[in-house]
Amino acid sequence: MIKKLIRSIMGKNKKVSGPAQPLMLSAKEHGIDPKLVSPNAIRVTDTLQQAGFKAFIVGGAVRDLLLSIKPKDFDVATNATPDQVKRLFRRAFIIGKRFQIVHVMFGQELIEVTTFRGTVLDGAPKDEHGRVLRDNTFGSQAEDAVRRDFTINAMYYDPASQTVLDYHGGIADIRAKILRIIGAPEARYREDPVRMLRVARFAARLKFTIDPATAAPISVMAPLINNVPAARIFDEMLKLLMSGHALACLQQLRKEGLHHGLLPLLDVVLEQPMGEKFVTLALTNTDNRVVQGKPVSPGFLFASLLWHQVLEKWRAYQAAGEYPIPGLHLAADDVLNAQTEKLALQRKIASDMRDIWAMQPRFERRTGKSPYKLLEHPRLRAGYDFLLLRCASGELDPDIGEWWSAFIDADGPGREELLTQKPKDEDGGAVKKRRRRASRSRTKSAAPAADEA
Repeated sequence: MIKKLIRSIMGKNKKVSGPAQPLMLSAKEHGIDPKLVSPNAIRVTDTLQQAGFKAFIVGGAVRDLLLSIKPKDFDVATNATPDQVKRLFRRAFIIGKRFQIVHVMFGQELIEVTTFRGTVLDGAPKDEHGRVLRDNTFGSQAEDAVRRDFTINAMYYDPASQTVLDYHGGIADIRAKILRIIGAPEARYREDPVRMLRVARFAARLKFTIDPATAAPISVMAPLINNVPAARIFDEMLKLLMSGHALACLQQLRKEGLHHGLLPLLDVVLEQPMGEKFVTLALTNTDNRVVQGKPVSPGFLFASLLWHQVLEKWRAYQAAGEYPIPGLHLAADDVLNAQTEKLALQRKIASDMRDIWAMQPRFERRTGKSPYKLLEHPRLRAGYDFLLLRCASGELDPDIGEWWSAFIDADGPGREELLTQKPKDEDGGAVKKRRRRASRSRTKSAAPAADEA
């Protein structure tokens, strides 16, 4: 039955209107474990249903439940309007310009509630490339299913009856591990170019094969992403990089030709042995932390991705006669300014990135009071982890990372003993006194700028 439904709705580059009646799957047929469902999401659907409205868990949460994955977020779709939803919950807030949604808060958990969306009207505001700018048209559940981006995201789960409604063969695509867009790919990408980034993210994260018709237009239509507001691009990139499959997502972006312009010159960095190793290590570490349920700092992640651009410019400034610390700040300014046009980096994230970068030359000062001052830095752990990445990638002598690991873990006398050790140069010999005096002289002149960093 599922295969028959799939054949009826498929067709290369044909717009799908969707069947009026969905495929209905019972608990035995879909196999969703109710224990994986958020109690607060159930509370939202129950409240709406008791008020006389239809309400379902929808989208990525249903997809993950069908894959036996505990969803991170839960979205609810209903035929209630945003105002009607808001009146039913004490902590509910209407947000959004392009399409209004309601955020219902339960402590730290947010349940996003959307009204069934209708067909895009011909008069809906669009830019010159066809991207929909604002669309608050409400409709039926069948119309809402057509508006979903991929078949695997167009299913509706009712916790009360434990049934799944599938309008576009999503369950068959999940079982076949295929990522397929609903409707004509070209038209859907023009409506919202961010869907092309979502193709790469879902394919990499879920390890699904992209349907050929879905993938075909991407390389040609990729420049449309340049017309999307920077804030939306940043949000999507953050989801991609913090998905637990960041490395695979980045590789998928490159494979589909979508990486150009998102992180300028990143493709060049990845073609350089040291840069590729550094970024690979950073993304692998991030993926491991996500899988282990540990917190991940967006500032650290973006600082890692853009470090080799900063490093290249920093070296250029020093070669032109600039002092190291001011040169580093100038390099950071150049890179962050270049990113502002493509990614709306939040001020807090940009500040964290600057702190991490600015600490790096301070780690190379292993004499006097400098190490003790650095221990007091509020971002020490992030800067230290960044230092270890530099050592592991071959950019710095591993001796520096090992020394700082010992210094951080040591007690007072142990730290004093480490400070009396003479640093080793690249040949393993003691650094000459003349070079140490010159280094101390440069440190002294640059110390105020470093402290400001």
